[in-house]
This record gives sequence, C-alpha cells and structure tokens, in this order.
Amino acid sequence: MKAAAWSAGVRPLKVAIVGAGQWGQQHARVFASRADTDLCAVAARHPERAHARAAEWGIRGYTSIPGMIEAEHPDLVSVCLPSEEHFGATMQVIESGVPLIAEKPLVFDLAEADQLLAAADRKSLFFAINFNHRFAEPVHRAQAAIGSGDVGDVTFATWRFGGEPGTSNHPYANLIETQCHGLDMLEYLCGSIESVMSQMTGKGGRNHGTIAVALAFGGGAVGTLLGSYDTSYAYPGAHLLEVNGTRGRVIVEDTVRRFTLSRTGEETRQVWEAGYFNDAGRAFQHTFDRHVDAVLAALRAGAPPPVPASAGRRALQLAYSIIESFETGRRVPVPDPR
Repeated sequence: MKAAAWSAGVRPLKVAIVGAGQWGQQHARVFASRADTDLCAVAARHPERAHARAAEWGIRGYTSIPGMIEAEHPDLVSVCLPSEEHFGATMQVIESGVPLIAEKPLVFDLAEADQLLAAADRKSLFFAINFNHRFAEPVHRAQAAIGSGDVGDVTFATWRFGGEPGTSNHPYANLIETQCHGLDMLEYLCGSIESVMSQMTGKGGRNHGTIAVALAFGGGAVGTLLGSYDTSYAYPGAHLLEVNGTRGRVIVEDTVRRFTLSRTGEETRQVWEAGYFNDAGRAFQHTFDRHVDAVLAALRAGAPPPVPASAGRRALQLAYSIIESFETGRRVPVPDPR
C-alpha cells in the first residue's frame, strides 16, 4: 500500500483543534509555528469563541466537531477543553476515526475512560495524552540518570506541586486534573505504584484542596505526593520532584528550572539550568513543543503514541485508589497496569 502523502513527509499534516481557551491557544501556537503541520480549523462550543479564535489564527471556525472533521479532513485533532468536558468531544473525534491528542486529565470517570480507550482500540486509532511534564529537560535528564544507574536502586521518591485552583467544581479536582502529572511522573521514573494511603483537607475553603499521599512501589521503594490548591504558583519552589537511590539522588525544581544530580558521598553536584539564550528550555509551555515533536514522529512512522491515552486512565485509576483510601481510612492496593 502506498503511504499517505503526510506520512511520507511530502506534505504537512493538517491539524484541527477542539477548544478555544488558554490551552487551545498553546496548541494553536505550536501547530501554527511548525513547517510540518498546517493548522486548519478550530471547533468551540460557542460560535463567538470559535469565530474569534479562527479570525485570530487565520483559520476556519466551527461549533460542530463532526462537521469540522467532515469539511476539513484533518490528519490529527488536538482536544483541549475544560477538564470536565473531555468525554463527549473526545468520543466524537474517536468515532470520526481521526488520530488525536487529548489534554489531561483524560476524563473524571473510570467508566468513561474505558469507553474512550475501547472505542479507539476498535478503530486501532492513534490516541495520545499530553502529560507534557515528561518532556521537560530536567525530567529527561532525571530519567537518563535513573536509567544509566547513576541513582542506583530507587529507595524513595517525592512529588510536591501546588498553586491556585482551576475552573473545575469536582470535589477531587486537585487530585484528578493537576496531580495526575505527579502520579504519571512517579510511575514513569520509579515503576508501578502498588498501594496508596492518603489524607486530605478542605481547610483552605475548597473540597479536598490539599492532599498528602504515602506510596509503595512494586520495586520496593516508597514515596510521597503532596498536592495543593491552597497555595500559589507565584511562590518560589512551587514544584519539587526528588528521586533518591542507593548510589545518588536527582532533583527537578519547578519542572523546567533546574536539574541536580548528586552522588553518594560526593560533595560536588552536576547541575543543569537553561542558558542565557535557551528560552525554550526554561519555558514550561515549550514542554508541549517537545511532546509534539515526539507525537508527530510516531504518527508519521505508524508507531504508538509516546504517551498513550492509557496513561491517563492509569493516573485516574491511581487517583480513585487515593480517594478510596481517604474515604475508608485504609491503605488501598492498586492493581498492576500490565
């Protein structure tokens, strides 16, 4: 069979966006700036938003996702709606049979996650999720240090991340829509989490706005996750990731700001920080640019997504195990994802 023109690299991939909000703007920035993609359309719930964004980006606006796909024939659809509105729009793209990348969280309900994954699987559809923290340079270096043995056997890991709340009214919004990054990252670097035990507080005036979780990994390491909507992203050190092992320790600060590798017994450290002209390296939004590099390479090669949507389902499964632990006061085992 002859390869499609976009697959063979003869023409740019046509990309359509679902969502006209803040992250829709970021997705548009990335796809409009690339020579190998052609941003062709945007769909939004409200006509005025759709047409305003379309005019801003120099593309066509729609209020119907199936209508946009039928008219534009995109090669890839990027779904970036408010967190609790992902299911219906994502299912419409899947049913249209178009490869897609969805913003996190995948959804707020495990049954809906299973429906999306099953529908995509029936069509053998390329279905990615944007866990963009994986593509920060400090995280790349942390993974390399762990993989090369510089850290040794992991003994413990810590994730701390906090700021202001988003727009979701879900009682566990902080855990599901924001700390999904931490749950994904801890497993990405340290292996499967096998059990969780949690505490939460609403003292900041929000339901379960701050959560603390004790974790046990299948490989024998332990960990902690502290996440909050009762603090501020303006505070220095809003994010910290630490992985400690028998031979060394890696620390990632503010996702993109600094990577540090220390080796046991050594009083010197290896540090990475973005250089003077490395604007892309120090900017959080450019983690999505790097993810798109990997997404498009995989799509053109007919390979699986670099971060499949099933990773979003796994983060949601972990989140509901944490909720169960909080509501029952017990340690909750988590089934192995494999």
